[in-house]
Amino acid sequence: MPISRTSGMDRRLFLTSLVGAAAGVAGLSGCAESSAATSDEGASTAPLADKVPPGTALRISSYQGTQQLQFKLAELGELPFKVSSWVNVAAGPDVINAFRAKSLDLANNAGIPPIQAHYQGFDAKIVAINITRRPNYVFATKPGSDIRSVRDFKGKKLAFSQGQAQGVVLLRALKKAGLAYDEVKLVPLTSNQFLTALQSGQVDIAPLPNTQSPAYIAQYQAKGARLITTDVVDLLNLLWAPTSVLNDEAKAAAVAAYIPYWAKGTVWAYENPDVWNEEFYVKTQNLTAAQAKSISDLANKPLFPPSWGEAIRWEQETADLLAEGGFVKKFDVASLFDHRFEGIAARSVSEEYRK
Repeated sequence: MPISRTSGMDRRLFLTSLVGAAAGVAGLSGCAESSAATSDEGASTAPLADKVPPGTALRISSYQGTQQLQFKLAELGELPFKVSSWVNVAAGPDVINAFRAKSLDLANNAGIPPIQAHYQGFDAKIVAINITRRPNYVFATKPGSDIRSVRDFKGKKLAFSQGQAQGVVLLRALKKAGLAYDEVKLVPLTSNQFLTALQSGQVDIAPLPNTQSPAYIAQYQAKGARLITTDVVDLLNLLWAPTSVLNDEAKAAAVAAYIPYWAKGTVWAYENPDVWNEEFYVKTQNLTAAQAKSISDLANKPLFPPSWGEAIRWEQETADLLAEGGFVKKFDVASLFDHRFEGIAARSVSEEYRK
């Protein structure tokens, strides 16, 4: 049975229960007035320029300064264009809001926000893909719960955020377990309300990112809370940008020039977990060394595929799943990918990170 869409959700993403900073951009409603993306002009098919024209600038998302720090520690050198602002925003709805406000040109998100943006009538394209093979989320139970598997979710109250990866991970887990939407109670919450909802018993289950679950279970395991792991993955970690940005020849060239920095910075952090843990998690996020290690131990090996075929198939399955639940209208996700950028990330890293 389809479930009704929820509106007015500001689904902010936060790092752990110990990190109180939230993205400083207001979120968008989960509902949309339009069921298809619209644009005053079609997406550009012009070849990308070989060089970034002088004076070109981009506004790029960098939650908690992650990107600048990675580039600095990896010693990648100066970008061949100006970054007019590093925008401290991460959650998909906040990114879409910033795109609409023209305060952001390029962002790093999961696969769900581009689908949501399309449904809301905002035209944007995916320009780079990093494939995730290992689960980024686990399901945490409230203290004192007897839930031990996804099958036990039947009849229970589940924290649900439609516009973020957590929501689709939950829907995929339910489908794999053979549970229909009307066999559970989806409680619409913002992701930064999940912990409070678990603690108070407002929900029985909430999907938590690997970055957050170690702190939660350390605090509440003695009170009967537990983590339920699955093999459900949120496959895509991507870069995307408004079509209006990509239709600008100079900005499109800057986006193409940025992609190798993003890929190389991601690889560097994966290859240097001890340094990254100390410089980011310990020094900027106030985690202990042990907490930081518990996060890096769960990190995915980066994978930048030369071809986007697998990514497109997964994105289509995700859009179809959302459509089955009545959250979006069914559409062909091929329109979300700008193939002029396909392969740029793969060419910038060694072969072991391409397959």
